Amino acid sequence: MSGPTGTRARTREPFDRRIARAVQAVTGRALGPHQTAVVRIGFSLTWLVFLLRELPHRHEMYGPDGPWSWELASRLIADNRAFTVLMWSDGRLWFELVYGLAVLSTALLLVGWHTRAVSVVFMVGVLSLQNRSVFLGDGGDNVLHLAAIYLVLTRCGQVWSLDARRAAREAVRTAARRAAREAGEAVGAERRDLVGPLLWTVLGGFLLATTWFSDVTGEWWLPVLLWVLWLGHGLWWLACRLAPGEPRTLLDVLANLTHNAALVVIMAEVCLIYATAGWYKIQGSRWQDGTALYYPLHLDYFSPWPALSQLLGSSGIMVLLLTYGTVIVQIAFPFTLFHRKVKNVLLVAMMLEHAGIAVLLGLPVFSLAMISADAVFLPTAFLVALGARAARGRDRLLGRRSAGALPEQRRTGEEHGPRTLVG
Repeated sequence: MSGPTGTRARTREPFDRRIARAVQAVTGRALGPHQTAVVRIGFSLTWLVFLLRELPHRHEMYGPDGPWSWELASRLIADNRAFTVLMWSDGRLWFELVYGLAVLSTALLLVGWHTRAVSVVFMVGVLSLQNRSVFLGDGGDNVLHLAAIYLVLTRCGQVWSLDARRAAREAVRTAARRAAREAGEAVGAERRDLVGPLLWTVLGGFLLATTWFSDVTGEWWLPVLLWVLWLGHGLWWLACRLAPGEPRTLLDVLANLTHNAALVVIMAEVCLIYATAGWYKIQGSRWQDGTALYYPLHLDYFSPWPALSQLLGSSGIMVLLLTYGTVIVQIAFPFTLFHRKVKNVLLVAMMLEHAGIAVLLGLPVFSLAMISADAVFLPTAFLVALGARAARGRDRLLGRRSAGALPEQRRTGEEHGPRTLVG
């Protein structure tokens, strides 16, 4: 056979090789390192802003002075089995400790300090406070609630984190020691990470307390998940130092599979949120006649800028376009994921929509949470360029000269390329 068709037939990749390449892509590396980093930064920033904004009102919202008392919360949690450590005690000191740890863990997750362990503490803080008073929130709390669980399963500190910087510096030191050994020079002792084991030990004590108070903590599966994560982190530490060969490779594969599965779940959740919101809107008569946006713009409770709301709500054409545009964008977005240009256009439209909700309706936490969830679909090239520009701005602000970018594989922790069980 000759001609273009024959050439394509001869160069077509065998099916088993395509399967092996797909398996290698899923198991060899954690996909979307920049996207998961943006999601980590976005959700931790959202929760930190909320905690600091409500700091003066924390006792009335989640503490002992709230209208939803500790007795009412304990009765509800006994029924719905929601996880919260605030049911361990109704004392003010215990509440202040939990709230303070929630703020601290959120700030540490924002900068990416020991993200594997801190993400677990972040999840415990989110679930504990939100499940203590379930009637507080504006919709963004539900998204944050789920995202806190998913972030625990992701390797969200590969880039734009203190962990990534520490890994890059450790790679440079390792290369320098290797070069010194080859040159026959004296090599100093390796630095040992004492913070990691200490943090692991402290969290082990917390897990013992969680198990002891399991009757009032919530569902049984979450403490089990915490124990699995705790043991997995300890096994990872041992494999890195005592068995850097096949056992470490196996743990890498399992971590990559878990990360990639959690990333797919986050994307599916965003698509489900928009699809259900759009289809429910279609069934409403106010959305069908194009007047749905008019009513929230004329509610005093949702009008932090009354003049701006009145200006926008007074234009019938603008209300009609925004109402129909919201429905169209929300329904169309899940169907455009495989068309990159259209997907990016709708992604920008949705982010601008949530920014408008934050300004016009006074729902900043909800908008920040949704924008953080939308960020999982941002293009990698855009995020890399954004990170480089932010790094240059940081260097100008600090008045220091850039030392040059590290290779991408070092910044993501893959010094010698992806290691897999196949290929």
